[in-house]
Amino acid sequence: MEQVIPVIDLSNRDTADGRRSIAAAFDRACSDGGFFVIIGHGVPQELIDRTYATTAALFALSDEEKDAIAARPGFGGLFRSTTAARTRDNDTPPDLAELFGVHVKGDLPEAERAELGDEWLPARVANLWPTKPAEFRGIWNEYIDAMTALSAELVHLMALGLGLNEDYLDDRFANHMSSLSANYYYPQIEAPLPGQLRRGAHSDFSAVTVLYQDNDIGGLQVQARTGEWLPVPAVPGSFVVNIGDVMARWTGGRWISAMHRVVNPVQGHRSSRISIPFFYQADPAAPFEPIPLLGDSAEENEPADITVGEWISRKSRAFITA
Repeated sequence: MEQVIPVIDLSNRDTADGRRSIAAAFDRACSDGGFFVIIGHGVPQELIDRTYATTAALFALSDEEKDAIAARPGFGGLFRSTTAARTRDNDTPPDLAELFGVHVKGDLPEAERAELGDEWLPARVANLWPTKPAEFRGIWNEYIDAMTALSAELVHLMALGLGLNEDYLDDRFANHMSSLSANYYYPQIEAPLPGQLRRGAHSDFSAVTVLYQDNDIGGLQVQARTGEWLPVPAVPGSFVVNIGDVMARWTGGRWISAMHRVVNPVQGHRSSRISIPFFYQADPAAPFEPIPLLGDSAEENEPADITVGEWISRKSRAFITA
């Protein structure tokens, strides 16, 4: 039977039976492929639309205005023609995209950010907010609050799906170091270079990713266990949820942090594309090893007795210095 990315309705999560049913669906989806789509999530469409509109306005700024918010040492901001989530193959051409991102810790004083971990930890960089559009920062902070609340709810349901108490993972997110990003994929006026994609294949470092994507042309694909690339449906009003490397590790390999990519549009389709992922990341002091109650069936030989922050620092250093 052909594998598809499941669509899960959260609208009945206020009842005990509904929560158990959703939790079971999460467990199946995260075990089978690590990706699913949620509807009935409760995030106001009006907020989603405002976030999308101000994000589109950001990417429409002039080159000079974008240069003012370009990422630099010690600061996040705008990355052009490449992304923080690079393809794993350094020999392929750069991704056909721009990326802007902020961290929930990025507005703290430098001394407080330094306490999170070493200089390789992405959450340590300071945010570099644009001054235009004027409403951008306020809308993005409002959206971050909504995504944080939704992600915490998803983690409760995930814990239930793993056979744990709903609040079992709460301590692991007590001082979460999440981030919000936006990807702008260029209109493809000219044919891409051989092997060049809008976003190369990668997995996420996060515990959980919640992504909003355009409804029209799609392009997001996830790699199934068979190696086949499956399209992720662009359902109006939905979010795409996927398990990141941290959550997969916590489950001892029961759940998958799947490779995914964004392919080029079909020939003749020149539209740009915007996606807005929220990376719900654990407390840097949280343990990285699998949850004791779940065991460890992971094939990877990951280091033991390190924290999430230490593991992410190692991964970031490996990516940047590769």
